[in-house]
Amino acid sequence: MIRKSEVFPIGKFYKPHGISGEISFGFTDDIFDRTESPYWVLEMDGILVPFFVESYRFRSEETALVRLEGIENEAQAKALFNKVVYYPFKYAEEGGEDPSGEDDWNTFAGFKIYDETAGYLGEVEEVDDSTLNVLFRITNEGREILMPVAEEFITEINAEKREMHVHLPEGLIEL
Repeated sequence: MIRKSEVFPIGKFYKPHGISGEISFGFTDDIFDRTESPYWVLEMDGILVPFFVESYRFRSEETALVRLEGIENEAQAKALFNKVVYYPFKYAEEGGEDPSGEDDWNTFAGFKIYDETAGYLGEVEEVDDSTLNVLFRITNEGREILMPVAEEFITEINAEKREMHVHLPEGLIEL
């Protein structure tokens, strides 16, 4: 069984391309092209399910056309519309990727965040990199915290435990 802590989001499937099951994939991380994983993961009815990648080809710098094993027509491809695509950490690490590398903050989705003063803040639900200031959207017991991502706040990263320890300026999490 695949756990959410074993994968991280790399993009989303969009509309089918043609009638043979190929589907448009908008990606936020091109790790799939830099490393080798035989499968990607989608959440289907609340369960993380592996889908084996037959092939992909780039359409632009942010889009690829993907063919998955078992998806052979437009109707099957439509069932994957708007699904978030996850990539297994174990293949990212084997490929030489450092999940604690600061060049792609998306690898920290799912990490638990601990502040030296406030303690456990919650889990990174999403990384907002749509602006110049990257933010972690952290949720804890229904409370949402937007934490600015800055190397100077990070004191320790434990990729194996999927934890990040930070020292945030006083008052920042109350905003």
